[in-house]
Amino acid sequence: MAKKEISQAVIQRLPRYYRYLGDLMDQGVERISSNELSKRMKLTASQIRQDLNNFGGFGQQGYGYNIKNLHDEIAKILNIDEEHNMIIIGAGHLGQALANYTNFRKRGFIIKAIFDKDPAVIGKHIGDTEVFPMERIDEIIRTYDVKLAAVCIPKAPAVKVVEQLIADGVVGIWNFAHVDLEVPSNVVIENVHLSESLMRLSYRVGEIYRDKK
Repeated sequence: MAKKEISQAVIQRLPRYYRYLGDLMDQGVERISSNELSKRMKLTASQIRQDLNNFGGFGQQGYGYNIKNLHDEIAKILNIDEEHNMIIIGAGHLGQALANYTNFRKRGFIIKAIFDKDPAVIGKHIGDTEVFPMERIDEIIRTYDVKLAAVCIPKAPAVKVVEQLIADGVVGIWNFAHVDLEVPSNVVIENVHLSESLMRLSYRVGEIYRDKK
């Protein structure tokens, strides 16, 4: 049987479902209908049912969704029901912010090391994570079987560093460098451009003022 193609729009909504369901669990809620969930998430109930039906549905008519079960199932779909070792390239402000973000560990992403070329930060700890020299990337990846890397360095060195990461066996790149990096088909990359996100926000704010004119 051919693998069902899931749209990027659905995939982008899955982490949001996971977050909302986690909040409901924290509140002690045990089950919820698609209509109730739609009000919280500002989606239509039909959209929620369609999204979840891509993976089997999970709900029961007249009962709704068991929140913990659905939360667990979405964790499996997102591949976060197990731990993933990752590293951060770049111990600047952004790299430090990522290293100090405690929710990564809660989601199963374990930061094993941070790398930088600045002697002033090498050997220091950011949170619980040590900063290593760039020369030790190969060693750390092999030692901890690292498959994910966050790249938080300028675009000029990012290309060569990513090539090295891929050669060392990293298959998932979270790229914050200001360049769209190309990778082989067997490697997944998520390009994150913070300035573009801010510009989209600026455009939407501008729309508000344009509509008032």
